[in-house]
Amino acid sequence: MRFTLRVWRQDNQFDKGRLVMYVVDDISPDMSFLEMLDVLNERLISEGEEPVAFDHDCREGICGMCGLMINGNAHGPDKLTTTCQLHMRSFDPNEPITIEPWRARPFPVIKDLVVDRSAFDRIIESGGYISAPTGSAPDAHAVPVPKDDADNAFEAAACIGCGACVAACPNGSGMLFTAAKTTHLGLLPQGQPERYSRALDMVGTHDDLGFGGCTNSGECTAVCPKGIPLEAIGRLNRDVLKAATRSPAKR
Repeated sequence: MRFTLRVWRQDNQFDKGRLVMYVVDDISPDMSFLEMLDVLNERLISEGEEPVAFDHDCREGICGMCGLMINGNAHGPDKLTTTCQLHMRSFDPNEPITIEPWRARPFPVIKDLVVDRSAFDRIIESGGYISAPTGSAPDAHAVPVPKDDADNAFEAAACIGCGACVAACPNGSGMLFTAAKTTHLGLLPQGQPERYSRALDMVGTHDDLGFGGCTNSGECTAVCPKGIPLEAIGRLNRDVLKAATRSPAKR
């Protein structure tokens, strides 16, 4: 297969950036999208040109590093799929492919397709943990957890922090990520002591970092590769409202 690519090239955060056209040949339909970019970079290096910078690590849909806007879609056209698990058979060789980085104020471009997503780390640092001493790991089923709570917590914990929700949101909101990180702790017994202070602190940090407000457009859930549902944001909103009505000593 032969593809025409329109790739965003940007030297650094302060560079204006531009789309550059490339053509890649001999692409197998079974190649992943990142393998196709590897082929492009091998050719660029052999020709003495600067390769395209893009994020990747596990290439197994686990680490959340490989976020790209592909033809205007976060992670590309396939649902519940990360960029590294996207295959070239999903594309028409007769149509150009436009590849861009995440577009959000809290995610400044470092180079080409690589953005700084450390804003997510700041949100986690503000409350995405349990600080109560718990001792050694308890035996399985030592602490009873209702089945629905366990299922919902596990569903939220699947979030890999890729940032697709932010890139797809018309407001640049990171509420789906924040909600996932509060939900999987707030639904379990170990997370209850800090449940409400956690919600306030993480949402406050989210807003301070310049993420937009959530208006429930649902674009975030449509592109989430792990299928985190919009209900997670509803749970977070309920916790924030409860926290606002509690006395400071109980937050």
